[in-house]
Amino acid sequence: MAGAAGTLAGVTPGPFDVIGDVHGHADRLRGLLAALGYRRRGGAWRHPQRRAFFVGDLIDRGPQQLETVALVRAMVDAGSAFIVLGNHELNAIAWATRHPDRPGEHLRARHGAKGARHFRTHERFLTEVGPDSARHRELVAWFRTLPLWCDLGSVRVVHACWDAAAIDELAPRLGPGATLTDAVLVGACTAGHPDHAAVEVLLKGPELTLPGGAAYLDKEGTERTEARFAWWDPTAVTYRRAALIPADARTPAGTPLAPLGDDPVPLLPAMPYRDPVPLFVGHYWRTGVPGPLGPQVACVDYSAGRGGPLVAYRWDGEPVLDPDRFVAFGG
Repeated sequence: MAGAAGTLAGVTPGPFDVIGDVHGHADRLRGLLAALGYRRRGGAWRHPQRRAFFVGDLIDRGPQQLETVALVRAMVDAGSAFIVLGNHELNAIAWATRHPDRPGEHLRARHGAKGARHFRTHERFLTEVGPDSARHRELVAWFRTLPLWCDLGSVRVVHACWDAAAIDELAPRLGPGATLTDAVLVGACTAGHPDHAAVEVLLKGPELTLPGGAAYLDKEGTERTEARFAWWDPTAVTYRRAALIPADARTPAGTPLAPLGDDPVPLLPAMPYRDPVPLFVGHYWRTGVPGPLGPQVACVDYSAGRGGPLVAYRWDGEPVLDPDRFVAFGG
């Protein structure tokens, strides 16, 4: 059964407050937790009836990297929160892990133009933790304990996309609770390897290659020829509808990116999400008034890492998601 390895043993589903990508904003997280009725007791934030569920991406971008991880880790240790792995935690693991077959190299490049780009996106965390320090190694070891997804039967959480085929491919070879093994980690960091494709779709979502050689600069200034895919949207059958590109995107030459056309896109097995089980994701840098992406899909990432609010969804077991259950703090 898809997701079986991601079941948290002994956990009664809900009620949960599913919290979006924090990206090193501990003050904003404390504010959101207080607004949700959590209080700090016995060294961890707790709620008398509820638990938090983090969708990953605790690190990078914000000013309070170690505070954020310590706060969430204390909640997880106390049983007042759960968390799945985000792509930024995966990147941190890969940056810190030596390649088993290439002496002097790591699973995520540290040198050359690619290494410089990797360092820029990871700089806030590395500056606080100290690259390759004992604390760095210990935190990366904790990231290794986080599941790639969680399926509790009546609710699911994954960082970017629920893809049953990817889950079924990975599940038999993962560690307890859908955690990374050494072999899957190496495969996930090797372009062209089946594990790379499977982990990428779960933690970064499916992507579309833009037609006609089109390219644009992303929020980091990196040139992109692919765009994130609105896999949850049953109307996303053309490039114009399916490609998630900012309206103000510009080409590498600095000109506005021309609108994409209405040519049909290759449909994906994961699109759209049709299961009756509510699914929560982060990752997608949403803006505007928080609301569900569909009857059973909600994204709780509303760009806290870029000055937006930190958002939670208060899930009480309802099979159809309710726009009135979103809570936002800051931004």
